[in-house]
Amino acid sequence: MKDMEIEGVIRGKKPRTTIPDKSQPCPLDKVNRQFKAPVPNVLWVSDFTYVATWQGVVYVAFVIDVFARRIVGWRASTSAHAGFVQDALEQAVHQREQANGLVHHSNRGSQYLSIRYAERLAETRIEPSVGSVEDSYNYALAETIDGLFKAEVIHRRGPWRSFDAVEYATLEWVDWFNNCRLLEPIGNIPPVEAEANFYTALERSDMAA
Repeated sequence: MKDMEIEGVIRGKKPRTTIPDKSQPCPLDKVNRQFKAPVPNVLWVSDFTYVATWQGVVYVAFVIDVFARRIVGWRASTSAHAGFVQDALEQAVHQREQANGLVHHSNRGSQYLSIRYAERLAETRIEPSVGSVEDSYNYALAETIDGLFKAEVIHRRGPWRSFDAVEYATLEWVDWFNNCRLLEPIGNIPPVEAEANFYTALERSDMAA
């Protein structure tokens, strides 16, 4: 290539979303890659991804209830600061009635290991759980949701002009995903329907008892 005066195209670096903070104490991994939950509100997984726009990078965070893969919290931001992932957590906390022993699982990103985030988990009696760095199997379910978001929205409808466009598209997708998207792991029904079926069966069981 040098002799022919040919140069390879240099691609820009992808933003790093998982930046470990070795100065912060790290919770144990309470999930051990077992992304299954017998009921809602016992295991949440969190992660965030990024979207390139004409105005810069937009970061999108999700909180997913493992039982039915329902997205219970999300937030978009122009900065990957710790506050924006906590905003997604706050949405989940206010949307759901938590059960004792709820576990929150994430990667070792500095956002999830921040003091503010840890304090908020403690305040809401949510147990933290953390996987290892650069091992997607340790938070595979969250990575799956990120991948579906990218495949079904970002890659299909780009290029993206602005933060507002990404935020609105994410809002639409989360609503569609929860209420309409058929998911094979839960019986080819939407997450909201899977949860409704669970609570209906629980009420019938209580009445029978």
